[in-house]
Amino acid sequence: MCRFPLLKTGALACAAVLCASAHAADPAACKDVRFADVGWTDIAATTGVASTILGALGYAPTKTIASVPITFAGLKSKQIDVFLGYWSPTMDPIIEPFTKSGSIKVLSTPNLTGAKYTLAVPDYVYQGGLKSFQDIAKYADKLQGRIYGIEPGNDGNALIQKMIGANQYGLGKFKLVESSEAGMLVQVNRAVREKQWIVFLGWEPHPMNVQMKIDYLSGGDAVFGPDYGAARVLTAEPPDYAARCPNVAKFVSNLQFTTAIENHLMVPIANKEDPNKAAADWLRGNPQVLDNWLAGVTTLDGKPGLPAVRASLGVH
Repeated sequence: MCRFPLLKTGALACAAVLCASAHAADPAACKDVRFADVGWTDIAATTGVASTILGALGYAPTKTIASVPITFAGLKSKQIDVFLGYWSPTMDPIIEPFTKSGSIKVLSTPNLTGAKYTLAVPDYVYQGGLKSFQDIAKYADKLQGRIYGIEPGNDGNALIQKMIGANQYGLGKFKLVESSEAGMLVQVNRAVREKQWIVFLGWEPHPMNVQMKIDYLSGGDAVFGPDYGAARVLTAEPPDYAARCPNVAKFVSNLQFTTAIENHLMVPIANKEDPNKAAADWLRGNPQVLDNWLAGVTTLDGKPGLPAVRASLGVH
C-alpha cells in the first residue's frame, strides 16, 4: 500500500499520481495479453474496449475466436489469459469442472449485471399467442419444428438440446438449428421481413433489442433460470494470472459495464465495424469511464495509466 504523511490540500492530486506510479511494472512476459472471444457481439465489444485500453498502456492484446469449451480449456492450459464473457448461470455446467479443480479463477465481481438469456420471438409471434415455453409445441407447424440457436458447443444450444432430448414442454420432435450468432440473426431478420414464425435464442445486452421488436418467452425458469434467464457476466482467468501480471489483472478487475453501454457499443460492431475501432470511438465520447477503470493501473513500464490512455485517445 502507498502511504504518505499528512498532505496539504493542494498535494492530494499529486499523491494519487505518485501512488499509481509506485506500482511495479508488469514483467515483459505480460506484454502479450491473450483474450478469448466466443463469437458473440457483446464479448467482441467488451474485449474491444479492454484491448484498446491495454494497447494504449503499452501492451499487445490479441484475440482468439473459440467455442465456450475450448475457451475454458485454453484458460486451464494458460494459452488464454482473460475471458470477459462467462455468462452465469448458463455456462455454469461447462465451467464447473475447471473451477472445482482450481484450474480457472473466476473474479468475484461481475463485469455486467442485468443481463438476460432465454428464448425469444418476434412481436407478431408473441401477439399471435406464443408467449411462453409451454406454447411452443402448440405452434410446431408454424415454426417448422425448429428452434434457432447459435454456434455449436454453445451453452445455450446445449440447454435447448437437453430440453428437446427430454421432451420437456413437449418439444421432443423439434430440431435445434445451429449456425452462429450472425447466421441466426440473418434467419430471424428474414423471418421478420416475411412475417414468418420463428423462435430463437435471444439475450440482452445486444442490438437485437433495439433493432427488432422482440419478446422473451416466460415459463423457461427450469431451463434458463428465473427472470427470463437473468444472468451475470463474469471474468475468468488462469488462477495464477494476477500473481504473474498484477497490473493487467488490476485493470481487468476494474472493468464494469452496463447493458446500456454494451447496447451502444455493439451497434457498429453488428454492422461489421472493427470492435477496436468501435471501442475507441465510444471511449472518445465517454472518457469519464476511464477514471474508475484505470484506478491503480499503470502503463506496462510503470507510468500512470490514465493520462497515457487519454493521450492515446486524444481526449483531455
